[in-house]
Amino acid sequence: MYAFALFFITTKDGKKAMIGNRVRNQRKKKGYSITDLARAAKVSKSYLSYIERDIQQNPSLQILSKIASALDTSIDYLLGQQPEEPVKGTPKLDKEWEGLFQKAIDEGMSKDDFRDLLEYVKFKNWLDGKENIHNGGK
Repeated sequence: MYAFALFFITTKDGKKAMIGNRVRNQRKKKGYSITDLARAAKVSKSYLSYIERDIQQNPSLQILSKIASALDTSIDYLLGQQPEEPVKGTPKLDKEWEGLFQKAIDEGMSKDDFRDLLEYVKFKNWLDGKENIHNGGK
């Protein structure tokens, strides 16, 4: 016999979150196609389509994190915990960063390569955080 736990993501006022609408709106604001977002978030196009059409109304936090990151927004916004898109300041790149990016591009680094590198850095930071916890915060 199998037991299944089914839960739905709800907003603070108890209403079901409209994740699909928020994902679609953010995707369109960024000028992304579903294919673009799928590639950036490393999620299948069909799964994204299911989310946007509210066929899949309960994506995992891992999937939401990938989508939010690719859309430069927060999970809270996608879940309806923030009424509007969070305002993020536009960071200015200094000359050193510009030079590093230009060198990477000149050496043949693609956007996908950069995204992979970013995911590696996030993973490494996550591992470092786990090590600190297991070593008593040292």
